[in-house]
Amino acid sequence: MAVPNLTRDDARARAELLHVHSYDLELDLTDQGGKPGDRTFRSTSTITFTATRPGEGTFVDVIADAFHSVTLNGEDVDTSGYAPEKGIVLTGLAAENVLVVDADLLYTNTGEGLHRFVDPLDGETYLYSQFETADAKRMYACFDQPDLKATFTVRAIVPDHWQVASNGREQQVEQLSAGKRIHFATTARISPYITALVAGPYHVARSTHDGIDLGLWCRRTLAEHLDSDELFTVTAQGFDWYHENFGVRYPFDKYDQLFVPEFNAGAMENAGCVTFREDYVFRSKVTDARYERRGETLLHEMAHMWFGDLVTMRWWDDLWLNESFATYASILCQTSATRWTHAWTTFANAEKTWAYRQDQLPSTHPIATDAPDVQTAEVNFDGITYAKGASVLKQLGAYVGVEAFLAGLREYFTEHAYGNTTLADLLRALENSSGRNLGDWSKLWLETAGINTLRPEFTLDEAGNYTGFEIVQQAPDEVATSNTLRPHRLAVGLYEERSGRLVRTQRIELDVTGERTAVPELIGTAQPALLLVNDDDLTYCKLRLDERSLATLRDDAGIAKLTESLPRALCWSAAWDMTRDGELATRDYLDLVLAGAESESDIGVMQSLTRQALRALDVYADPQWAPKGYAALADLAHGALLRAPAGSDHQLAWTHALLGAARSEEHIAFLRGLLDGSGPVGGLAVDDELRWAIVQSLSARGAIDADAISAELDRDPSAAGQRYAATARALQPTAEAKAEAWRLAVADDALPNAMQEAVIAGFAHPLHGALLTPYVERYFAEVSEVWERRTSELAQNVVIGLFPVWSSTISADTLAAADEFLAREELPSALRRLVGEGRADVARAVRARQTDAAAG
Repeated sequence: MAVPNLTRDDARARAELLHVHSYDLELDLTDQGGKPGDRTFRSTSTITFTATRPGEGTFVDVIADAFHSVTLNGEDVDTSGYAPEKGIVLTGLAAENVLVVDADLLYTNTGEGLHRFVDPLDGETYLYSQFETADAKRMYACFDQPDLKATFTVRAIVPDHWQVASNGREQQVEQLSAGKRIHFATTARISPYITALVAGPYHVARSTHDGIDLGLWCRRTLAEHLDSDELFTVTAQGFDWYHENFGVRYPFDKYDQLFVPEFNAGAMENAGCVTFREDYVFRSKVTDARYERRGETLLHEMAHMWFGDLVTMRWWDDLWLNESFATYASILCQTSATRWTHAWTTFANAEKTWAYRQDQLPSTHPIATDAPDVQTAEVNFDGITYAKGASVLKQLGAYVGVEAFLAGLREYFTEHAYGNTTLADLLRALENSSGRNLGDWSKLWLETAGINTLRPEFTLDEAGNYTGFEIVQQAPDEVATSNTLRPHRLAVGLYEERSGRLVRTQRIELDVTGERTAVPELIGTAQPALLLVNDDDLTYCKLRLDERSLATLRDDAGIAKLTESLPRALCWSAAWDMTRDGELATRDYLDLVLAGAESESDIGVMQSLTRQALRALDVYADPQWAPKGYAALADLAHGALLRAPAGSDHQLAWTHALLGAARSEEHIAFLRGLLDGSGPVGGLAVDDELRWAIVQSLSARGAIDADAISAELDRDPSAAGQRYAATARALQPTAEAKAEAWRLAVADDALPNAMQEAVIAGFAHPLHGALLTPYVERYFAEVSEVWERRTSELAQNVVIGLFPVWSSTISADTLAAADEFLAREELPSALRRLVGEGRADVARAVRARQTDAAAG
């Protein structure tokens, strides 16, 4: 089936012609006996709208299996020429119109539209909707674009024992001869992509806060793991902070948060009916870093109730108006209102690292970017739109003042409530509140692509004092689309060792503009042990460390002497970026990790360090030296987990690091002992999640076979267990296992989205080089057909997840194969972009390996 791909021009033309008043939707989710439906469901949409130019025509979006009837103003509409990619053609519109579409629509197993899932533990059926960017048409007929808002009145016919949630409050339950009909209150004016329906025998916990009814939903078989008190606490903290700072109360009539199975993203901001990936219901012990990330996601989606739901971008080229602001607001809220007061450290370590990678790809784009059609928009849910945008907003907060920034937001929400906006609307509100002209700032930061590098250049006298000091700004080498030098508001921090600690002794805040900016305040100052050009992480840039600073961090675990988590995170980030750029050898980066990671108190930073060290060994290290690096990291992890306090987050995190690095018989035997109980470690609970992680690690090393994996699945036949087993089977180091994993991921169109992700996660492993090499040719031979055949989410999973950035395929041959593929003129632009990103990752890895080999 061809995937509908609405263009911006068609959307603009339709918006100029139509004003949509309301939708009345009835969904029958049962079969004739009142039981859950199987393949299709009945959807009846009644749409009232006006046309500014009566007599003209338009189209309504729907992806239907069959039509019962379609009428416009009481007259039958001819659907004989219907095609899903074109919708239903409507002709001869009146000034006032009523369209009724009664059709059978398809359930999906792709996480798009109305997704259907059967719980393997109790056989119960669970449904949830996911519509962003333009999949509302998979559940009801609609004008599926963000600027055609309307009110929605929903009714759903479901089995008697089901719970149902939608955007409006449940108003009435009507008993039927088979099943029941749930009536929901009419919503405020919202966009189709944030409408929602969730249905099934869900477990529901309820509470209230500040007059808002709250709900937490999850599958019944997960109910024992739902930590309602913690989730309600964070929810209440978020509402209090947003109410205080946004100036407009929560605009909808209740707030449900629903943890649903097989969800493609982290969460979705449906108005008053927010859906989350159910991995956030923790079945086993996780570190506080996972709780922090979950808290940020909760607050991010809550911020969307204002950014995106109350005030919505007109079209997807202003997607950042939703995502950048929600990310920035969530971190502001997290640091001010929750126990995670160091959330900016996590932001610097996680989000900005994501943004830096994305911004150095050939596909980088401005934050406010061009989106000529929906498919282009769908690949812009990336590190630029989320993390770079939020970083730039943090810079803007430093530039105009956070209070002036929030005052501008209050004006923006008040003026545009329930409407649609563009970048210009937001800038006008921020200019009014700050008194600054932001036109030049917008052009340089929001409307151009690429990341600048900032490095110190200085001269010293014989006593080691600065005689000259400049901050040098470099335009991005990687991005041909922009050589922009931007204005930066930043702080320079000087750190010295005092009583065994590195403490800041001086801080200078200044504006950096152009290629060179002198810092006269430093003339005559002694060169410090450590100098940070972007201290406090005020701006968005690639930070470079001078030689003395690097030596301070590396020698005698100097990085561990930094007393604050944020400057440590900045140093770690700078070293990682230098490694990726081939300026620092992988073995030198690993030495830094080996020296300082065990002393890293911030658990999120520590986990990122071990993940990055493994990534560096997998793709950036000289393959001839890499085994020594794995051995050193595994030895550190093994010792650190034994030294860590029993039951601590660090003990668990170091165990996972060992699972990735283990290569020796000694370490594999240790992991076996954890799994079978013959070698327990005090305080380390080998619960479901950790047990599966051990099984997967042993499977990749050929230390357990398929029968053992099946036995583990018998022990844990849950939905999570099914996914973990699929990954473990794909990790088996045999040609047969790789062939089956490839078939499932690439050719099996019936495989659900979550199982596809699980298989892809296990397909490639650094130890499996010879087994993977033949799949380079297959990837470039088959990926175009997958893109044409699959829906957006499943196609992207294959294109990104199976791109051959594998240890054995980082070579000139892979680059040549990618170049030959990208030379095809007929490639869709979104596919070309994703394959080009994979090629860039291989090219970067080749350069980094050359640097590492030269350091040997």
